[in-house]
Order: sequence, then C-alpha cells, then structure tokens
Amino acid sequence: MLTFEEKLAVIESFPELEKVNVSLGRVNFQYNESVYEKKNVVYHLHPNGNGFVYAGRISQYHTDAKGMVNIRDYSEEELKKLIRESINSLSAVEKPLEEEAIVGDNEEERWVNVENQVLLLVNEDETWNIYFGLNLEETFGTREEAEIFLVEEGFRRR
Repeated sequence: MLTFEEKLAVIESFPELEKVNVSLGRVNFQYNESVYEKKNVVYHLHPNGNGFVYAGRISQYHTDAKGMVNIRDYSEEELKKLIRESINSLSAVEKPLEEEAIVGDNEEERWVNVENQVLLLVNEDETWNIYFGLNLEETFGTREEAEIFLVEEGFRRR
C-alpha cells in the first residue's frame, strides 16, 4: 500500500487537478474543467492512506453508490491509470453514433435527469425537436417551449 505522501505525489503529478483541503487532514482534488457537475476526482484522501477516486462513468471499476473506488491498496501504476481515466471520463462528451445520425450539423443540447437518462434538444428547420435515442419524443415551435417541457419533466441542461 502506498503511503499518504506517495499517493499525494502521484495525484499532484496531474497538473489539471486542484488540491482542496477538507477536514481532519483530508484532501480532495478537483477537476475544474469537468463538462459534468461532478468535479471531485479524488475524494477524502486521508493521512492514513485511505481515499477514493471517482469512476462513476467508467464501466470496468466496481464503485459505491456515489461512483467512487476505494484506493487504499492501489499501486502507483493502478492509481495513475484510474486518475487518468477519471479525468478523461469527465472531459469528454461522447456522442453515440445514433446521436450523430440525428443531429448532423444542427444545433443541439444534451439534457439529463436524475436517472441519467439523456434527451437531445435539436434545432431542425425552425422547430425544436426532443429525441430519446433515435425516437422523436416532442416537437415545439420555440426553444422556450421546449425548455419549459424539459424542466417540467425533470431534465436539466448538461
């Protein structure tokens, strides 16, 4: 197991992360360029060596309910790999091929609800269409009408 100081050195080698001191000697490291609301990449790194890294958008890790992976027993290489993947997962807004087929060159926005369902709001030929996957869900004459609908349905702009 790496010591607190060794883990700190690994984490601080990522210049895109900002250190934030929290309580009881613990520290968080935030990725302020995240395209998602989630900013903490490293959460509650404790002087005893325990801590967590966000992997909620990475399928190959077993995470807790908050999308965190316990890094207590991680090696230097494992920790570097996990942090890089976490930063990458918070950096990219990946568009599935089906979205590319719908959107094309049109103006679009992604809206998400608490269940992580995504709707696309697309401006097409002077109308505002809302898609769920490949399915057209609603059409509105104005952007404002579409946004009111999305908010009433529990979605927010990503």
